[in-house]
Amino acid sequence: MEDKGLYYMVMIEQDEDGVFIAKVPDIPGCYTQGKNVEQAVERVKEAIQVCLEAEELEDILPLKFVGIQQVEVKYEQSPSGKRKGDV
Repeated sequence: MEDKGLYYMVMIEQDEDGVFIAKVPDIPGCYTQGKNVEQAVERVKEAIQVCLEAEELEDILPLKFVGIQQVEVKYEQSPSGKRKGDV
């Protein structure tokens, strides 16, 4: 039986501590981290394999990638420094 390649979009962000976080939007709960981008990518491939083994494949097939946008949202801070809506 021939293995088929599945291509998933992976979003990689860097947190305030410099750690790279890799998330797979098509698979809820599928994410990992690494000290650098290369390590995060290798680890997310392993995380995807684990997720695929744990779920029914048809439930987590990749979606068609259309694009990605970074948007800016402005918010007001109250005099106490909390954002409106914070408790």
